[in-house]
Amino acid sequence: MGFVMVISLPLILFILILALACYLLGRAKGRRQQPQQYGPPAPPPQAQPR
Repeated sequence: MGFVMVISLPLILFILILALACYLLGRAKGRRQQPQQYGPPAPPPQAQPR
């Protein structure tokens, strides 16, 4: 029984760390690709400031 715990516990920890890393990397990539949802829209390129 102890042998099973020695093998499975590091595997479970590795999977949890891997899942957390994939979550954080995916969230960062999604935030880079997503257009800004809140805030004023950007003015068109031909708009002149007054």
